[in-house]
Amino acid sequence: MLDHNNIPSAHFVGISLGTILIRNIAEIAPQYVSSMVLGGAVTRFNTRSNTLVYLGNTFKHFLPYMWLYRLFAFIMMPKKRHKESRLLFVREAKRLCQKEFIKWFKLAMDVNPLMQYFKEKDIDIPILYIMGKEDHMFLGPVKEMVKRHKNSVLQTIHHCGHVCNVERPDLFNQHSLAFIAQQNR
Repeated sequence: MLDHNNIPSAHFVGISLGTILIRNIAEIAPQYVSSMVLGGAVTRFNTRSNTLVYLGNTFKHFLPYMWLYRLFAFIMMPKKRHKESRLLFVREAKRLCQKEFIKWFKLAMDVNPLMQYFKEKDIDIPILYIMGKEDHMFLGPVKEMVKRHKNSVLQTIHHCGHVCNVERPDLFNQHSLAFIAQQNR
């Protein structure tokens, strides 16, 4: 698409599982990626998220998928102030049929080796991670990655969980635009 529109490179912004896709694009075709803004980034599954994926995979054929989605939303975003993000998560999940939900679980189980590779391999592209300070499932692994990778920086947003771009879109956009502007200098 970039070639078709004569765009030599672009700044990529991704949220949650979409951050894995963007990081993969940067790995496969780095010439197209000027920088990356990765919000609520999924860089590694911790014990809690691995347990969730395992349980979901085990019960996906027995329980209604919307029950599992609601449970996951609550476990990932448990606080009262995360309610809007939980509702968005569940509302978007309703667009999926059970077959798509099962594919999502398969994807979640298959990305662990890829995420391990990303952890070990630094990339020569500037990356801004924007994470909610209350993202108890994914913030820790992102902090570890930022310590190891020289072109990565972390910006945390207070009183936000996993979906920080929904809970504080003003700050998310402010940090994103400032980072992208800095790359254009």
